[in-house]
Amino acid sequence: MSTTQSERLRELLEPLVTSQGLDLEEIEVDSVGRKRVLRVVVDSDTGADLDQIADVSRTLSAKLDETNAMGEGEYTLEVGTPGAERPLTEHRHYVRATDRLVKFQLSEGGELVARILTVDDEGVDTEVPGVKGRKATARRIAFDDIVRARVQVEFSRKDNKKEEEA
Repeated sequence: MSTTQSERLRELLEPLVTSQGLDLEEIEVDSVGRKRVLRVVVDSDTGADLDQIADVSRTLSAKLDETNAMGEGEYTLEVGTPGAERPLTEHRHYVRATDRLVKFQLSEGGELVARILTVDDEGVDTEVPGVKGRKATARRIAFDDIVRARVQVEFSRKDNKKEEEA
């Protein structure tokens, strides 16, 4: 997809997504044989449920048909959320990942897996899990020191909030 087409689609669709209380995270057009697939990724601070996804999908579909922004050929519109192991690329992504385990690739080299505790304009405060019975340690990571960051899926994490309520 050309940058100009991507920009045009973003300009067209972003106000519609925003009006539904969501953020437009990504737009991607892929060719699958003779058909094209337009993937639109949306999210919010509280996540997006299936009803919101369906509503925004109907709204975007109507606008795309009305404006003929995808041209004359057939295409499929797919609207979804970023997924469990999403990369963190915007400040709001880090805020949404608070209390999640994240794998950081650092500019100084090496990787770090840590839980995000707080986020401010300069970086993140994290808790690095202890290894082999050692206590967790606190670490500050400046945004300038982060090359890449991706949320990690946790299958066996105990929910601290439920333990506190018990």
